[in-house]
Amino acid sequence: MDAERRARLERLADRQDISDCLTRFSRGVDRFDRNVFLSAFHPDAIVAAGDFVGSPTELYDWARSLHEQGQIATQHLLLNHTCDIDGHAAHTETYYLFAARNRDESNWLAGGRYLDRLERRTGEWRITLRTNVIECSGTLPTMPIPFAHVPDIAANGLSARDHTDPSYTRPLVNHRRPYNPLA
Repeated sequence: MDAERRARLERLADRQDISDCLTRFSRGVDRFDRNVFLSAFHPDAIVAAGDFVGSPTELYDWARSLHEQGQIATQHLLLNHTCDIDGHAAHTETYYLFAARNRDESNWLAGGRYLDRLERRTGEWRITLRTNVIECSGTLPTMPIPFAHVPDIAANGLSARDHTDPSYTRPLVNHRRPYNPLA
């Protein structure tokens, strides 16, 4: 393999590692999984989110309290992503959409961009600085959660904000039976 192709493959591997890092943040906050959340950040990172500025551990505690008090479910969706890598440092811009089911049953959507500086230390990419640019926010009319009436959908169809969520099941299994609305 020529050097140009090898360099391209290494760059793609770095981009994938960076993308995986950003996804760990989203999963960690949505599932209230402290270890996964913190694995997206170097311990000395600084994060600015909303009116919060501080360390990753302080951010986790702040965000968990905020989301636990306000919502019954959240999704931090990562969208368009640009990534500029220069050696062991990278700067990214990642568009996001935040969707939540509030405790009052209203639905909240917000969108913006995460601007991150990441560093590769001991072979691992993690965030060292994050700022959050919020560009829109609003509520949507409430509707019932689809298929919540199906008798056994809770067996592996509804989310949980801890390790009982179906996404943690290994190996993944289906506990649901086919649904027959005429039965």
